[in-house]
Amino acid sequence: MRVELMKNTELKSLTNVTVVKRDGTKTPFYGYKIDLVLRELAADDETVAAVKDALVDAFGDHTTASTKDIALTFVKALRDAGHDDLADKYIQYRQADEERFAHATDPQYKLNQLFDRNSRVVHENANKDSHVFNTQRDLEAGVVSRALGLRMLPEIVAKAHMRGDIHWHDLDYSPVTPETNCCLIDFDEMLKNGFKIGNAWVSSPRSIQTATAQMSQIIANVASLQYGGCSANRIDQLLEPYAKINYEKHLKDAEEWIAPDKREAFAKKKTKKDIYDAMQALEYEINTLYSSQGQTPFTTVNFGLGTSWISRAIQKAILQIRIKGLGKEHRTAIFPKLIFTLKRGLNLKPGDPNYDIKQLALECSTKRMYPDILMYDKIKEITGSFKTPMGCRSFLQGWKDPETGKEVNSGRMNLGVVTVNLPRIALEAHGDKDLFWHIFQEKMNICHTALKYRIARTKQAKPENAPLLYMYGAFGKRLKKTDSVDEVFKNSRATVSLGYIGLYEVCTTFYGPQWEHNKEAHDFAVSITKAMHDLCAKWESEEGYHYSLYSTPAESLTDTFCQDDIAKFGRVEDVTDKEYYTNSFHYDVRKHPTPFEKLEFEEDFPYQAAGGFIHYCEYPNLRQNPKALEAVWDWAYDHVGYLGTNTSIDQCFKCGFKGEFEATARGFKCPQCGNHDPATCDVVKRTCGYLGNPQQRPMVHGRHEEIIHRVKHMSSSMVKSAAEFEKNRQNDSKQMHADITGQQI
Repeated sequence: MRVELMKNTELKSLTNVTVVKRDGTKTPFYGYKIDLVLRELAADDETVAAVKDALVDAFGDHTTASTKDIALTFVKALRDAGHDDLADKYIQYRQADEERFAHATDPQYKLNQLFDRNSRVVHENANKDSHVFNTQRDLEAGVVSRALGLRMLPEIVAKAHMRGDIHWHDLDYSPVTPETNCCLIDFDEMLKNGFKIGNAWVSSPRSIQTATAQMSQIIANVASLQYGGCSANRIDQLLEPYAKINYEKHLKDAEEWIAPDKREAFAKKKTKKDIYDAMQALEYEINTLYSSQGQTPFTTVNFGLGTSWISRAIQKAILQIRIKGLGKEHRTAIFPKLIFTLKRGLNLKPGDPNYDIKQLALECSTKRMYPDILMYDKIKEITGSFKTPMGCRSFLQGWKDPETGKEVNSGRMNLGVVTVNLPRIALEAHGDKDLFWHIFQEKMNICHTALKYRIARTKQAKPENAPLLYMYGAFGKRLKKTDSVDEVFKNSRATVSLGYIGLYEVCTTFYGPQWEHNKEAHDFAVSITKAMHDLCAKWESEEGYHYSLYSTPAESLTDTFCQDDIAKFGRVEDVTDKEYYTNSFHYDVRKHPTPFEKLEFEEDFPYQAAGGFIHYCEYPNLRQNPKALEAVWDWAYDHVGYLGTNTSIDQCFKCGFKGEFEATARGFKCPQCGNHDPATCDVVKRTCGYLGNPQQRPMVHGRHEEIIHRVKHMSSSMVKSAAEFEKNRQNDSKQMHADITGQQI
């Protein structure tokens, strides 16, 4: 039964009161909090009125009030109203809250959770194998850093994180160390001008093999100096000059040994072999590296825009190597994440010069899920310039260097993410939209406080703390030891991100679980992202740092927030009872729209959340039907900017099965022979923006639940072309118009 909140008209006289927290942080007085507490205590109307009157009498003439004085007045009013029981209950709640905070900031308590192998600690990151020593060491350091980090944060932020109102991402690294999050490495600058790692100065490479070897070393070091993903933009064009050096060497050798009419063909053949070997070495290097964090470096490579025979050879090699797979069993490589760029006139349609490479990309996606796809024109429209995301989905905005006027993408970075728990706001509002927006504003103020602290703390780093990033080119500039790292952050060069989760659950709370086709509900969802976007723009204009709205991937957070809200609100149908929250703006994973319907539903949101987004569709095994996938890619080109393919590519090496493994409580098993041994099977699922292998590196419970509830957006029998969909959609629109106007079609 829905319980309505008392209208806090009696507390309006306190709206101008500034509340001073124990650590000195100042916030507005939020009367709804008094109502929430009184509702939790099940106070009757007379008691509610008495408490509010007491608060108005005590603070109505004040400009400031401390949280301690407000709490004392609240308790006294309950006792004066004859409710010692409610006063004691409130005091017990406050004491329990303080005890939880004490535990969260106690390193020994957090270490004990790790040593007891608490699943939410050891499986928080599906890219970390908690059985190996270096990962264990990183986890041990991480739980201590979390405890210390909470002590460092403004108390209002730390407690909001602990309670599940917001989430400060990567607390195991930041703020204890002033590290950055993810970046677009300036490989071009580093390879051209050389760089230093440790005691060794590395000169510009003289072959593509050396170039990719240097890239792997750069990736390993960058991954150890920050906590997020790193990306290589336009890798085919980036590596072309170094492959050209190979070609020129082979051409020179050919002058001595090969007949004149065969020299060019000889040199090209040798160069293509060099390219393949170099790209294969890079693939193996990345998948066998461990960063100092005990995980495979989260690496993304983007390609597809090069048109020379060398660039084309690099593109083909990347795809052919991924199709082949790793090792003797030909397992699917998890990293690097591959992103292929589609561009009209280049590779989109038959007759385009690189259309054959698109066909290879389709084959690769049906067999290995990657590459994901960037739509060149739409990415420019949404983000302001074309570039690959940093890591899995974090996008930089279009930016020109104020000193040179030139567009800059590579060498820029993200300073961190703070995510708001939107479903909790909706649950606390109990169907009252005015109250929803009131609570929303309070949580946004906390997020802003948190993000300002992220910026301030990251600026405390010194260039010598991360030489490769700040002094040797990875971040695009070469700072001196005495320079401020703010040189690469300020004037909106870097991003800092406001994240969000659970728009599906928010609208379900207000409109019911079948709201996707309700225009009012959809508009409400868009209005939430617009409100966050507009706040980001306001903060940027005031402070000079680019606050971006980020559609949080929520790998472990999809579990954490939901578990927090189950404890607070119980199992709410279609909201918390699923045991996971839906990522960002995504369609409910339990439903089965066509790929076109899903993307059409989601396409409005990235315009507000240009700081990070991805769409994906679920398919059955598509190995025999790449044309079905191509129909989706082609239609999507003018609708979304970034699209992932989720298809069935699990393999059993005992019986030879290829397809979809069955989900069980113990993980995933082969439907043919029941095998679930990670040594003899390869299970690959999209964790969120990137792939994971849940048999080898288990995920948190909520993420596992979300994955097993995903249904296919295209059945094996439904090969529906984009043209058919568009025709049907136009006919539906005409029929709707006719129904409204009474006209005949």
